[in-house]
Amino acid sequence: MKRIAVLGSTGSIGTQSLDVIRMHSDSMCAVAIACGSRIDLAEKQAREFGVKLVAVYDEAAAFVLKIKLADTDIRVVSGMDGLIEMCRMPEADIVVTAIVGMIGIRPTIAAIEAGKDIALANKETCVTAGHIIIPLAREKGVQILPVDSEHSAIFQALQGRADSKIRRILLTASGGPFRGRKKEELMYVTAKEALAHPTWSMGPKITIDSATMVNKGLEVIEAKWLFDVPVDKIEVVIQPQSIIHSAVEYEDGSVIAQMGPSDMRIAIQYALTYPTHLPSPATPLDFKMLKGLEFDVPDNETFPGLPMAVNAVRTGGSMPTAFNAANEWANAIFRQGEISFMQIFDIIAENMARHKVIPSPTVDEIFAVQDEIDAYCMEKYGNVL
Repeated sequence: MKRIAVLGSTGSIGTQSLDVIRMHSDSMCAVAIACGSRIDLAEKQAREFGVKLVAVYDEAAAFVLKIKLADTDIRVVSGMDGLIEMCRMPEADIVVTAIVGMIGIRPTIAAIEAGKDIALANKETCVTAGHIIIPLAREKGVQILPVDSEHSAIFQALQGRADSKIRRILLTASGGPFRGRKKEELMYVTAKEALAHPTWSMGPKITIDSATMVNKGLEVIEAKWLFDVPVDKIEVVIQPQSIIHSAVEYEDGSVIAQMGPSDMRIAIQYALTYPTHLPSPATPLDFKMLKGLEFDVPDNETFPGLPMAVNAVRTGGSMPTAFNAANEWANAIFRQGEISFMQIFDIIAENMARHKVIPSPTVDEIFAVQDEIDAYCMEKYGNVL
């Protein structure tokens, strides 16, 4: 029985992780969950799966949940200390890091230090602290199993490679809801339009990042760390149907691609059942209905989020943190209607230009960079969050 803790259980990846656990209750179970403040859903999850512990980041919400669960033996903890306690609990074998944002860094590090395998869905952990967590995972003998569909596809395509050398990683992208549009057509698009992703069902922050192509930039940085490849060997390819999830090209010219429906539960499940493929809750591809596959190149002029991310990782040090922190701010205030879609790129570029790079930042320095960028943006754009 594989015992699983889900960090971010009430979000998109978290709820789908519980779908997988529910389907395979004969071989896996949830022993703990964590959320931000959505305690009504967390209570239902805790009762259904009979978890031992619930961590709630919001302390006031945790207090309310304690009252709601008073008739059970389920323990409720709160704050960052609570998230870290959940990730260290002896009863867990693997931690699904499904929480969004840099808040996931410290709990992920705590889980690795405690010897837990990581089903990694939190991009920011690798983007800002890859230089810390990847060596730490090696030191602790911990597996980091990718949950993103693209990184899961690459991971699967790399199985059985033996001594074969990689020519390049082909990281696919749908192109988002605005694929094919030019800058002048994007000046007045709304958050509602940007949230209407054509092929994937994701949380709001990641969906906006997909529309700007920032998400793909974050995935390039993540792939560099996860697969130990230089960024020059990672090429982004637009695949609008989101059927080919990514591919690896070997030096003999062979390309091994992973295909499947646009259902995150496949990637989540593979991280939880690796190296075994089991029946999943996803609806299989119907090849009788599949008439063709399209490919294109990214429009980096209209959507500069991708090249800015590549520039950030080439610069290295704390620059990916500056890129990520500025995007988190811009993404949030765009969703609130405070800035235009194209201003997202302006805010990222401005903060990258003014950032003084720290060559090898500690965890505390990573968060200091975020705090400094948050303070600057708050002063310039107002306290709208």
